[in-house]
Amino acid sequence: MNAKRVLVAYGSKHGATAGIADEIGKALRADGIDAVVLPADTVTDVSGYDGVVLGGALYAGRWNGKARRCARRNAGQLRGRPLWLFSSGPVDSSAERRDIPPVPGVARRMKKLGAREHVTFGGAVTAETSGRIAQSMVRHGKGGDFRNPTRVQAWAHHIGNELSTPH
Repeated sequence: MNAKRVLVAYGSKHGATAGIADEIGKALRADGIDAVVLPADTVTDVSGYDGVVLGGALYAGRWNGKARRCARRNAGQLRGRPLWLFSSGPVDSSAERRDIPPVPGVARRMKKLGAREHVTFGGAVTAETSGRIAQSMVRHGKGGDFRNPTRVQAWAHHIGNELSTPH
């Protein structure tokens, strides 16, 4: 039997969400899945994949525009295959302490596209993050890297298990 092929697409402005997508790809590959990790704005066809994981950074309660446009552009093909969504954003430990539901726009997309699941991971704003707002946050002690690789990997293995189990 051929390995399942999964696309992990992400909308990231400063790279933290790209890092989460890379972690998901690594964990899926460890499960024997052919995982391809791509920026969401480069994805024009998902028909060659057995499943799709689409993630976006959250800014002011909205999903990254690249992720939103990817979902819209590929909606017809996404509806016909296993789909999982993730968000990254809280620049604190809240995503570790409790399940954070998707923001309203992502919740609507989940329903419209028939996504199986959504998870919110902590984000990162560090001294290396560009932009005035990010730099101000770091200066005022509000930054940090709240991504949890162990939690990301566990979710990716959960996806791998779901893909390996006949529905």
